[in-house]
Amino acid sequence: MKEKSLKIKLLIFLIIKVNITLSQFYVKADSLNKNRFIASSVLASSSWTSSYLVLSKVWYNEYEKTKLHSFNDYNNWMQMDKAGHIYSTYHFSQQVTKAYRWAGVNNKNSAIIGSSVAWGYLFSIELLDGTSKNWGFSWSDLAANTIGSAIYLSQELGLEKQVFKFKFSYHPSDYAQYRPEVLGTNFKEKILKDYNAQTYWLSLSPVFFLKESKFPKYINLALGYSVDQKLIGDKDFFESFDGKNKFYAKREFILSLDIDVKALNIKKQWLKSLLSPFNSVKIPFPALLWRGNVLYGKILY
Repeated sequence: MKEKSLKIKLLIFLIIKVNITLSQFYVKADSLNKNRFIASSVLASSSWTSSYLVLSKVWYNEYEKTKLHSFNDYNNWMQMDKAGHIYSTYHFSQQVTKAYRWAGVNNKNSAIIGSSVAWGYLFSIELLDGTSKNWGFSWSDLAANTIGSAIYLSQELGLEKQVFKFKFSYHPSDYAQYRPEVLGTNFKEKILKDYNAQTYWLSLSPVFFLKESKFPKYINLALGYSVDQKLIGDKDFFESFDGKNKFYAKREFILSLDIDVKALNIKKQWLKSLLSPFNSVKIPFPALLWRGNVLYGKILY
């Protein structure tokens, strides 16, 4: 089941890449531009279709097919993969919305289109899982996808901006060496597979709640979620083959600071492009961590 969650990690890096690309050419049209609208629609539909076909023909062809069925993987990996689904759907909603705003579609309709396309795309991938004997259609994945797109859309419609932003970060862990076939054998694999090394963040500005405050608008509070010593998806205990190491999985909650790069007064387009990955990746800062029943600090997380 680890291979299934790997696809979500791959989407994370696609999101970061798209973020950079869109920031380089994104200038919103003053009114509906038919040529841009057609271009955005063709790009969205072709990307959806081509990636779906690639996954169907290349990825899923390696596994035995069966009729559509479901399975319950909610308790696997302490819901870290669900956090990945929320993160991915949220950012795909945002990127598709940007493309249609570039075409001159108004803020409300572009947000509806963006969140719908993102949700629909990940739903279609879930159907592929549902016809694979190795996995199945996951209702909890679908729920996480819905939460991600709903959080994005509700803020666009209700607040007209993203007050609550989702971000991702990576820090090396020592656990992949004990299950390298699952958690990775090198840096590229570990950043994708090792949940102990990943953190998903909810970043928000206190200024939104303190209207009269002089607190800098670009300083955010960040709430993170990760796991520690999690080596098996559906079990919280693992013992190394030599019996010398025993691991007890724990949830990890983190409080830290973050920078909202969009709130910085940056006029240079090249600098905006350079900093654009930090719209989806968290900048390292000091942090307080609550792991199990222990509270401790880190100088840089």
